[in-house]
Amino acid sequence: MSLETLDLPRRRSGSPRRGLPMPPVAGFLSRYGLVLVFLVLWQLSSTLGWISPAVFPPLDRIAAALWQGLASGALVDDIAISLQRAGLAFFGAVGLGIPLGLLMGQLRPAERALDPILQLFRQTSALALYPVFILLLGLGEASKVFVIFWATLFPILLATIGGVKEVDRKLIEMARSYGASQLQIFRRVVLPASVPAIFVGLRLSATTALLLLIAAEMIGTNKGIGFQVMNAQYNFQIPLMFAAIFLMAGLGLAANAVLIWLQRRLCRWSLDQA
Repeated sequence: MSLETLDLPRRRSGSPRRGLPMPPVAGFLSRYGLVLVFLVLWQLSSTLGWISPAVFPPLDRIAAALWQGLASGALVDDIAISLQRAGLAFFGAVGLGIPLGLLMGQLRPAERALDPILQLFRQTSALALYPVFILLLGLGEASKVFVIFWATLFPILLATIGGVKEVDRKLIEMARSYGASQLQIFRRVVLPASVPAIFVGLRLSATTALLLLIAAEMIGTNKGIGFQVMNAQYNFQIPLMFAAIFLMAGLGLAANAVLIWLQRRLCRWSLDQA
């Protein structure tokens, strides 16, 4: 029985039909609606006394504490110091993790030799090793930067190794059939194909750097956002404590947004953008 007999509509050749674009407000609410509901419930619950305002102060008091800290310049100095610590550790991990991951992903003997010791180190918590770093490097900046570096190295390293290994072998064979050298294959095939996986590791490492930053700044320091969180808790300045926590969350979101933007710029061929 033919389509003409059934009188079914035929689909035209070409790109499939797409639905109408979602209005901006509806798109915003579909993405951030639950966050807005959570914040509204927090404000109402604290204001109406459903939860203790001493433990969970209203958001307007938290916002006032954040604005006062920024206007006075106290939190600005803490932001600069925290970003310096996290940035040094993160870029150090990038500088070591990506080249080492590319090497281990390409050369099986290197992976066989280095993987056992790296797996041993990876399974050891950075916070558990923090006292060791303090004994070796002291309570200064070196131990804080190194513990963050230690925690951020492995997500970048493992993502890079995985990205190299997931490169389509047919692309490599095709490049070889056209007479490409090993260096050309690496530059034109392996490295570009590994970039999306590397950016996944970068985003995980950026988040890890900020998480470890809080813990590192709670010991033996008098500056930084982590210190402000702990100091405000000791002095029962709960709005300031939450302001510092939200500030750290905002820095994490900003770092993630920058990495997503870079990934979209460098990986235009990739359709799966987080």
